[in-house]
Amino acid sequence: MASGSRRPVISFSLSFLDVMFCGFGAVVLLVLIINSSITTSRQARVEDRRLELMKQEMLTRQMKTVELQLQQHLDALAAEVTVLETEQTRLNAENRTIQASIARDYAAADSKEEIKALQLELQALEQEKLLLEARKALENERARNIRSFAGNGDRQYLTGLKLGGQRVLILVDSSASMLDRKIVDIVRRKVLDENTRREAPKWRKTIATVEWLLAKLPLYSSVQLYRFNTDVTSLAPEQNKTWVKITDEAAIDHMVQELKRVAPSAGTNLESVFLQARTLSPPPDNIILLTDGLPTQGKRFTGALTISGKDRVRLFEQAAKQLPGKVPVNTILFPVEGDPMAAVLYWKLAIESGGSFFTPTRDWP
Repeated sequence: MASGSRRPVISFSLSFLDVMFCGFGAVVLLVLIINSSITTSRQARVEDRRLELMKQEMLTRQMKTVELQLQQHLDALAAEVTVLETEQTRLNAENRTIQASIARDYAAADSKEEIKALQLELQALEQEKLLLEARKALENERARNIRSFAGNGDRQYLTGLKLGGQRVLILVDSSASMLDRKIVDIVRRKVLDENTRREAPKWRKTIATVEWLLAKLPLYSSVQLYRFNTDVTSLAPEQNKTWVKITDEAAIDHMVQELKRVAPSAGTNLESVFLQARTLSPPPDNIILLTDGLPTQGKRFTGALTISGKDRVRLFEQAAKQLPGKVPVNTILFPVEGDPMAAVLYWKLAIESGGSFFTPTRDWP
């Protein structure tokens, strides 16, 4: 009788609960995966917006700096014109006084020799007046150069670059990345022969920019030109640590021709060229840097075949510490693919040193 009163065990109820719990767990897992994906996408959009705002702020500050520099330049020109006009007025008055004195002396002169001496004095004053007028015209147009440069359509855009200075040091990056803008094209070009590398469009544009700079420097300036990759080389004729006057056409032509013989290769060591700049005596009062990105090597060569973006930032900050003190650094950046921090850091260097930052268009100079 006891065995006949047992209830049968229903296995279906237990299996159904197992299925229910498994389904609930799958739903929870699916919700977690979807939520993680939404969070990651949202963070990516926030980061993109932050970088865009940073870029806009950088451009706004750069435009304000250029506007201030232009206004200061115009004020200086106006003051110079005023001084020259005052001097010309004084000379005109002095000329009239002398002419009146000559007229009186003619009436009282007893010999032809005295009259001739007065005439020569008047001619000398006329020559001084002509020289003053020529100087005023030169200051007004600011366009007289010892060298000439004509690009496509004779373009001369406003760049904001500070081209003045008694001693201007031009630093040209001649590493392999100066061959092209894209990584795959750089790799393809750097295995070519030297003549082909010299004709790379990006490198030809860099040389044209150097020629434009040399043509626009003031007549009172002296210049030194270094090209650098893993090594540093002066392009001046037997004048590694001295300055070349911009009016020395033969020496300037020699430097340009030496630059045209360079075939870009190897990596970029910015620290070495900044250390070399410190050895110049007297030191530079203006530095113009032509490069395409952050350095890939430092003073100590590691031998590594690759380098991270974080390490390139560290190498740049280490190199910037080697710059001569209180010298403005004006950077002309020819951007290369895969180096997003270059523009930000070179712009920051321009602000901190009192220089400028410029990225040329495809048809400049």
